[in-house]
Amino acid sequence: MVLDKNTAKKTAELLLQINAIKLKPENPFTWASGWKSPIYCDNRILLSYPTIRNYVREEMAKQVELLYGKPDVIAGVATGAIGIGALVADALGLPFIYVRPEPKSHGRQNQIEGQLSPNQTVVVIEDLISTGKSSLNAVDALKEQKANIKGMLAIFTYGFDVAVKNFEQKNVELHTLSSYDYLIEQASDTDYIKEDQLNTLMEWRKNPSKWLQ
Repeated sequence: MVLDKNTAKKTAELLLQINAIKLKPENPFTWASGWKSPIYCDNRILLSYPTIRNYVREEMAKQVELLYGKPDVIAGVATGAIGIGALVADALGLPFIYVRPEPKSHGRQNQIEGQLSPNQTVVVIEDLISTGKSSLNAVDALKEQKANIKGMLAIFTYGFDVAVKNFEQKNVELHTLSSYDYLIEQASDTDYIKEDQLNTLMEWRKNPSKWLQ
């Protein structure tokens, strides 16, 4: 759920500005899941732009406080949200940890890196939500260590129905700075995409797992 429309529009504008959002309806990307997609979102690129990085940092920190007050710990989902998660934790003056997709195969075999004590309140930071599977995998790992998950805040979501269901089933509250709908609106208003590209992007959004199959 997007909390603030102005923030959502501004975030979409900035992501388009630095080409973090790549739109190629005529030459689709293939995601790790095997889905074909006319869009690819790489929010990690914002870390290379101090002004934009600081905007996202401040907006996420503000929304964490608005939604949850100050948790005990901020957790980033590896690898995409390690950078922005650490920045948000710094803005709030809070400890930071990050969660790997799976435990390391060597050394201490940690899945969670950093100091986490049982029953500490945690807000999870994510860069991008597609199906939500990897994000919720991180939540499960934190819960196994008896963390009290307050919710998750991400930069961007595609807003897929499957993600909504996955978060509901896990009873995890999700909020995002921006979303696919705001992105498409911004891209259209600024002539970033043509009308035929817009139609393709809207059609893909209806059933992304079956698009071009």
